[in-house]
Amino acid sequence: MSDQVSESTVSVSTEGDVVVVRLDDGKANALSHEIIDALSAALDQGASAKAVAIIGREGKFSAGFDLSVMTSGPQQARDLLEAGANLAMQAYLSPVPVVFGVTGHALAMGAILCSAVDYRVGAGGPYKLGLNEVGIGMPVPRFAVELVRDRLTPTWFTRSAQHGEVLDPTQALAAGYLDEVVPLAEVPGRAIEVASGLAERVHPGPFRLTRTNIRGALAQRVTAELHQDLSEFSVGG
Repeated sequence: MSDQVSESTVSVSTEGDVVVVRLDDGKANALSHEIIDALSAALDQGASAKAVAIIGREGKFSAGFDLSVMTSGPQQARDLLEAGANLAMQAYLSPVPVVFGVTGHALAMGAILCSAVDYRVGAGGPYKLGLNEVGIGMPVPRFAVELVRDRLTPTWFTRSAQHGEVLDPTQALAAGYLDEVVPLAEVPGRAIEVASGLAERVHPGPFRLTRTNIRGALAQRVTAELHQDLSEFSVGG
């Protein structure tokens, strides 16, 4: 991949008070450094709006980290993991509501990011969501455990994070990866609708303070442990 993501891969527009981000690499929306940087910049832009909606491509939200990077060497894997952790925490602590339009498969880091945002509109259909790390030779890192534990029901947390069970959209809704499931064609519009509703409902100052009150302690814990988290991570162990 080139050093810069094309505007067609991560496109940003504004609809009313909502910054709308569309992720479409024409493939699986795997998360490389370049795509992570582009999404981070979009979240920065969204912080000056009233809400953000991030929407995947038809049939695929994100397959997680770019495996060509994750398998290219231990340090390369840790560097990409760190970038992903920082993106997840940026979304988790966003000063404005963040809504995902989960347009299909959301695996590994794709599912972890779903656990970091305010609201997730998922697509009904033959899609897979969840943490498949232990099934493909990777541990679930601590930051991911914390984020997923924060959103999933206890039973599904064990089945997903520890056992690597992959869920269909109905199961993902019950587990806590999604907040609602609609037909695929309705996902983008519904995600923007939810983001617009949140933009109208919440007052920015109180929202930011409440965000810190609710999520600040977990974020501090993740940040404090991130160096050790990265040092323990390995691929294929």
